[in-house]
Amino acid sequence: MYSPWRYLSYIFWKNQPLQLTFFVTGRCNARCPFCFYLKAEEQLETDHQELSVEEIEKISSSLGRLLWVLFSGGEPYLREDIVKISRIIYENNKPVVLTYPTNGLLPEVIKEKTEQILRRCQKSIVVVKLSLDGLNDRLDVLRGVPGSFEKIMQTYQGLGELLGKYPNLELGVNTVFCSANQDNMEEIIEFVNGLDKIRTHTISLVRGRLQEKKYQDVDLEKYRDAIEILERNLKNKTGSIYRFKGACLKAAQDILQRRLIYQTMRRQQRIIPCYAGRLNIVLTETGDVYPCESFDQTMGNVRDFNYNVREMLHSVQAKEIISRIRKNGCYCSHECYFMTNILFNPRLLADIAKQYLLS
Repeated sequence: MYSPWRYLSYIFWKNQPLQLTFFVTGRCNARCPFCFYLKAEEQLETDHQELSVEEIEKISSSLGRLLWVLFSGGEPYLREDIVKISRIIYENNKPVVLTYPTNGLLPEVIKEKTEQILRRCQKSIVVVKLSLDGLNDRLDVLRGVPGSFEKIMQTYQGLGELLGKYPNLELGVNTVFCSANQDNMEEIIEFVNGLDKIRTHTISLVRGRLQEKKYQDVDLEKYRDAIEILERNLKNKTGSIYRFKGACLKAAQDILQRRLIYQTMRRQQRIIPCYAGRLNIVLTETGDVYPCESFDQTMGNVRDFNYNVREMLHSVQAKEIISRIRKNGCYCSHECYFMTNILFNPRLLADIAKQYLLS
C-alpha cells in the first residue's frame, strides 16, 4: 500500500494540493431533494461537456502525488470509463486513498467496476461509501426512486463478497443528516451497526445551496446526539473501524472532526484554519476548478491553462481567491475538508493524540 507518512511535510508546508475531489459527471439516476450539485435539467446539458479520458490524463499528469482522491457526481458509476479514469490517477498520482460515494442503484455495475478498480489499483485503499439516508420506504422517498433501499442492499451484499478477496477494499456507509431524517438517526445508526460487512459509518450535515431549503432546517442538538452515539459505538468497539493501518488514528480524527463541525455550526463561525485551495481542490466534470464545493467562484478552467492545474493555481485569480478564503472567515461543515484541516494543523496534533489514547 502507498504510505500516508510521505505527506508529513504538508503539516508545515502547504504549497500544493494533496486532496482532489473530482466530480466525474453531473448525471445521476436519483433525485435526492437535498443534493447541492446540479439541477436535473442542467445535468443533461453537461453530458457532452464532460472531460474526456485524454483530458483527464493531461490534468492528472500536472498534479503530482496525491494523498486522497474522491470521485463524486452525480453518480460516479454512471461514467462508463470510471475504471480507466481511476487507473490513470492511480498511475500518475499514486493516491493512498480512492473514494467512491454511490447511491447503490446499480448493484451489478458497481460490483463489477469496483472489482476492476481493486485489481488495477492494488496499492491504494479503495473506499466505497454507500449513501443510506433512511430505511425501507423512507429511503425510496428521499431518493425519488422506488426500490432504492432494496437495490442499495443488493449493492452492499455484492461488494461484501469482495472483502475477502481484496484487502485494499474499505466498505462504509454515509448518511446525510437533514430535516427529513433527523428524528430517525438512532434507528439508522443501529441498522448500519448491524451490517457485518460495513466497517465505517459517517454522518454528513446537509449543506450547499439547495433548491428545497426545508431540508437544511436541522436541529443541531439532534446532530450532536447522533454523533455521540457513533462515538460511543466506536469506543465500546461495537461499531465499525477501518481495516487499514493507522485505523485508530483515523478514528480519533473522526471523533474530533464531528465535535468541531458541531461547534462550528453552533457558533456560526470558523474555529480552525481552512486549507481550501491550498491542500484541497475540486475539479468538476467540465474542467472548472474550485477551492471547495461550497465556494461559488471558480479559480479557472483547466482547458484554458492547457490542462495544467499547477499553472492555474499560480494565476492571479486563483491567488486572490485563496487569499480571500484565508482572511474572510467563511465556514462550513464539509467533512472531507475538516479531515485535512485537522490532520495537517500542527496545533491540533495533541488533540488527535488525546482522542487516540482514549479510543
